[in-house]
Amino acid sequence: MPSSKPRRSPKPQERQRDPERTRQLILDAAEAEFAAHGFQGARTAAIAARAGVNQQLISYYFDGKEGLHQAMSQRWEERRRNLVPPETPLPEQLRRYALEARHNPDGVRLMAWGGLEYTGPASDPDHVPRAKMLEHSVEELRALQAEGRLPAELDPSTLVVMLMAAAMAPTTLPHVIEGVCRTDPRAPEFIDHYADQVALLVELLGRGGDSARDSAG
Repeated sequence: MPSSKPRRSPKPQERQRDPERTRQLILDAAEAEFAAHGFQGARTAAIAARAGVNQQLISYYFDGKEGLHQAMSQRWEERRRNLVPPETPLPEQLRRYALEARHNPDGVRLMAWGGLEYTGPASDPDHVPRAKMLEHSVEELRALQAEGRLPAELDPSTLVVMLMAAAMAPTTLPHVIEGVCRTDPRAPEFIDHYADQVALLVELLGRGGDSARDSAG
């Protein structure tokens, strides 16, 4: 039985031809593949085919599938920093996160897949940085409680989780939206409306203490 041919390493000219463009092509293809199938279901051969590159270039630039996934996480973190700088008020943060269903749908699907495939910290080395990025939101809610503008019974940490889940609903619960709202959950008009509603919800929560004081007065 003839032996199989060894896998060919990328030629020097393949590695040197506009490497940054090649990296970006691979990252774009990986985002689409991981968004469609999750980390476990994604295949590097499919990613290479989407990018139109030699599969060996994935190993050359990213040291394989795991390294590629980590590079994508870093890419999302850069996008998040630009999307919601630390000084962004919480209602606007949630509005922008909800709008990602329109502007960056694959990114939201990646976040959802991260939860579906999560089996503990070892399965998600980026869970600590991802948690840290929400600490500012938790502190903002605690400040509202200190001012008497948010009910003391609410746990700020779990409330942030609930609000993030609400912001992701057009991606994670499209069938529910279609059934309840009688609309296409992917329609830009609906996503814009939904994002405004999520932001309004947070604003109304923050006015809770003021409303209670007004009623008492």
